[in-house]
Amino acid sequence: MEAEVFPREERLELLAGELTRREPVNTAHAVAVVLVSEALQQVLPKNLHLRAQLPLALSDYDEPFPDLAVVSGSPRDYLSQHPTSALLVVEVSEASLKTDREVKGSLYASAGIPEYWVLNLRERVLEVYREPAADTRAVYGAAYRWQQTLSASEQVSPLFAPDARLVVQHLLP
Repeated sequence: MEAEVFPREERLELLAGELTRREPVNTAHAVAVVLVSEALQQVLPKNLHLRAQLPLALSDYDEPFPDLAVVSGSPRDYLSQHPTSALLVVEVSEASLKTDREVKGSLYASAGIPEYWVLNLRERVLEVYREPAADTRAVYGAAYRWQQTLSASEQVSPLFAPDARLVVQHLLP
């Protein structure tokens, strides 16, 4: 018999050893996840694949469920365990903007993830973070040294596909 401590529909993730509620997926959030997914799928090299709202096992105490993560290899490479890193993590953010910037940004930087995007639905911009480095002031002791905010009319090139040009407007719902 399973003991249910949390309802099955409860959206949780493990951050700093604590179970944390994840932002509900409203319709704008859902549409944005699909739009970003479709855009990234078109520029993914064959040796990478995209995971949507699935866990990354970053440490014994941290297993976030980013909205999207570009990881090495094929899906079958992760039959025995979740990926422990990613080349790009994307969070679609509205209510959780502060957490996504400060907590998750520091977590992903501490894990050495080279690129982190926050699709900010409130301001309709894409926040791009790169160059993870140690930072004693950050929650996880690391932060991104390079940050750029792109408006809807601007373009972004993921580090894993530097020749690709994704228009921010096409990522927004």
